[in-house]
Amino acid sequence: MNIKKFVRKATAVTFATALLAGGGASAFAEQDSTDYKESYGFSHITRFDMLKIPGQQNNEQFKVPQFDASTIKNIASAKGFDQWGNQIDLDVWDSWPLQNADGTVANYNGYQIAFALAGDPKRGWDTFIYLFYKKVGDNSIDSWKNAGRVFKDSDKFATNDQILRDQAEEWSGSATLTPEGKVRLFYTNRQGWDPAHGFFGKQTLTTAQVNLSEPDSDTLKVDGVEDFKSIFDGDGKIYQNVIQSFGGGDYSDNHTLRDPHYVEDNGRKYLVFESNTGTETGYQGEESLYNRAYYEGSHVFFEAEKTKLLFSPKKSLATLANGSLGIIELNDDYTLKTVMKPLIASNTVTDEIERANVFKLNGKWYLFTDSRGAKMTIDGIGDKDVYMLGYVADSLTGPYKPLNGSGLVLNMDLDPNDLTWTYSHFAIPQAEGNNVVITSYMTNRGFFADHKSTFAPSFLLNIEGSKTSVVKDSILEQGQLTID
Repeated sequence: MNIKKFVRKATAVTFATALLAGGGASAFAEQDSTDYKESYGFSHITRFDMLKIPGQQNNEQFKVPQFDASTIKNIASAKGFDQWGNQIDLDVWDSWPLQNADGTVANYNGYQIAFALAGDPKRGWDTFIYLFYKKVGDNSIDSWKNAGRVFKDSDKFATNDQILRDQAEEWSGSATLTPEGKVRLFYTNRQGWDPAHGFFGKQTLTTAQVNLSEPDSDTLKVDGVEDFKSIFDGDGKIYQNVIQSFGGGDYSDNHTLRDPHYVEDNGRKYLVFESNTGTETGYQGEESLYNRAYYEGSHVFFEAEKTKLLFSPKKSLATLANGSLGIIELNDDYTLKTVMKPLIASNTVTDEIERANVFKLNGKWYLFTDSRGAKMTIDGIGDKDVYMLGYVADSLTGPYKPLNGSGLVLNMDLDPNDLTWTYSHFAIPQAEGNNVVITSYMTNRGFFADHKSTFAPSFLLNIEGSKTSVVKDSILEQGQLTID
């Protein structure tokens, strides 16, 4: 047996024995020489804060509103083709608006634009980006029109970018309207995978300029893309790369490098994205379970929670849990300039914190992420729980503190078979006020014959300093982006 593992196991057993003997955690505190405290210079989603969530989440302040299933519509324009060329109704799930540099929804020649993942309900690997649009002021779900797929299958082969040429699917991202009036899309290139092992392929942050034809008879059309290129696929040191996760043939890890969210600060360009920590920023493995920075709270809490985790059935999951919201700076041509340390990480808590989203409101920076209870290691959090977590800081790079004392912003715990089940909650700042619009998608893919995954009804979230709350009776139209 590895001597370090032997010492850790022995000390944990000794500590558990001390607790049973009534000596208390403090009586053992000096004996565990494997403990350490290292923050690596950035913020953490701690076990102490996360353990507050089960006691908070049933409060109406945090509950995603209940929706009337009888009013929910598919997106009428969400039409596509199956593998045999037959027209079908598409599932539509993760979506994001075309935004200004400050995060507010952009007005593109009188239109609001939303990019969304869509695909054949019968083919789970059919995931590509479509462009939906509607006139500013029209909020009905039936007002959304579909311009079709953003990329042609041939677009990736028109580049000299081998990573792009191996792309299998297009995953979530963000989009910004440049000062020149151009649409700049950021998304995740997902390469091929081995279905025999559930091995997801390499994920790469990618960008392109999306050209749109001039509006003609109330119609927008994609008129090709240019400047199509890869940006970042992990450096191994600050952010885990796919070879580190799966190169040894072990597919039990959950590698993430996706959901690029564009943001500007003082004229500088950044992408914030879902990721996992690298070898110089905490990484993963059993050693991480001894890092007090991932627990916080009192020393007694640390020792008790650590020992419980070491003997928990979720110990293995916790050793692999090294989720993070990363950040890179871009050059003016949207190429990689600087790889920076994560804004926040979730070591020992979860491997997956999705849909990175950050904006400035009333002088504070707000950072949001979505996560699933089924992938967490926190007692009291169930497999059906879905969360939006949030954090606040005085600067883009932090340090970030949890909103509402725990990080909890939204909870949704419906059965996944419920038509009104929602996920991918996304906060959109408005031109004025402290309320932000929350969008999401509703209905799991392929669960119903007649109901497709669709834009969920939006609703309002109020933000006041370090506190948030769902605004009562604030349900909006399906897919509504603004309240101007």
